[in-house]
Amino acid sequence: MENTILDSLTDAEKKELTRQWELIARGTVDLLPEVEMRAKLARSIRENKPLRVKQGFDPTSPDIHLGHTVGMRKLRQFQDLGHQIILIVGDYTAMVGDPSGRSATRPQLEYDEIMKHAETYQEQFFKVLDKTNTEVVFNGDWFKKMTFLEIMGLTSKYTVARLLERDDFSKRMKDNAPISLHELLYPLMQAYDSVAIRADVELGATEQTFNLLAGRTIQEAYGQEPQCVLTLPILVGLDGEKKMSKSLGNYIGIDEPPKEIFGKAMSIPDNLIYQYFELATDVTIDDLADIEKRLKQPDINPMGIKKELGETLVDMYNPKGSGRAARKEFERVFSKGQLPDDMPEIDAAGLAELDLDPKAVYLVHLIAKTNMSKSNGEARRLIQAGSVSINDEKVTDVDYEFALDQELVLKVGKRRYLRLKTA
Repeated sequence: MENTILDSLTDAEKKELTRQWELIARGTVDLLPEVEMRAKLARSIRENKPLRVKQGFDPTSPDIHLGHTVGMRKLRQFQDLGHQIILIVGDYTAMVGDPSGRSATRPQLEYDEIMKHAETYQEQFFKVLDKTNTEVVFNGDWFKKMTFLEIMGLTSKYTVARLLERDDFSKRMKDNAPISLHELLYPLMQAYDSVAIRADVELGATEQTFNLLAGRTIQEAYGQEPQCVLTLPILVGLDGEKKMSKSLGNYIGIDEPPKEIFGKAMSIPDNLIYQYFELATDVTIDDLADIEKRLKQPDINPMGIKKELGETLVDMYNPKGSGRAARKEFERVFSKGQLPDDMPEIDAAGLAELDLDPKAVYLVHLIAKTNMSKSNGEARRLIQAGSVSINDEKVTDVDYEFALDQELVLKVGKRRYLRLKTA
């Protein structure tokens, strides 16, 4: 098939095929099957018919982070080449929960919570993608209409034996860890998404390979030409060990303030600097080669290159120049030990509005109620870990109370400050 199509291409079309293939293949792990992918791309060029390229996102949390953008940036490359992008918002798959890479059943989310997250996703998608040339669909549009007979028809097209070949399922079976029946439906639901929108190509992280290939099987079972599969590396989180995840707290959200994005970028391990440039930015191949060369030189401090990364990431999701401003603020505050210019403030009246007694301020409640932590429990953990200080004096007593009789500066973690004023 590929040779027939390639033989029919003009020299100009072959040149265009090479151009598109090089961009699409950059940074990928697998293109499966590669021969079919080349043929689809060649036919798209010959017939001037865009490929339908799909990726699904389950809105299980309110923020899109850099890990999500690895696939989104690849979608943007397809988009810039003239192909049609379809984003699947998994309002129904999110209620099941993707079992990929999981050692236990995910807790199920309420539908209303999922839809609130979906609103945020739709706002943040277009910090990367061109909104005018993107289709956004919810898989609930078809799943909520399926009859039980149609669901049985879908499940009849795949075997339990094949589902249990998945690494995560097989490991749980060996460990006698429970697998809920609804989890087995997830790969079939994701696969049926490809049927519903007639996908030519589906993107996903390497841990998604089983689900992506299931899409080929299900499409064929419904009489469609099977999609090709493009897998991408998993971006490691700020902890340097596990994949970037909101639930693990090791993420950089693209909608976070510039100083947060920059500050978090400064916390990544040095050995991940190159990977973040490669997977999370649009630097050129030549720039990547230069970064790799500089990182190997023993006389160059990687912190300088890390600051370049922080600037780049900030500018990608904020007005140009925001990265330089965030860098200057970081260097002023953290390198020179000064306080930030835009520190939030609260006075005695403000404390009273939060039901805090200015004469006996309970530190745990102060941290939680001013959103410097997500909960009282997290506030206690931060105090116990030595991550809280008042006027540069570390506080480790979880029962600590103080009277607001002078101006104080509360610091939580590395980047969160609060000025407490008497009036």
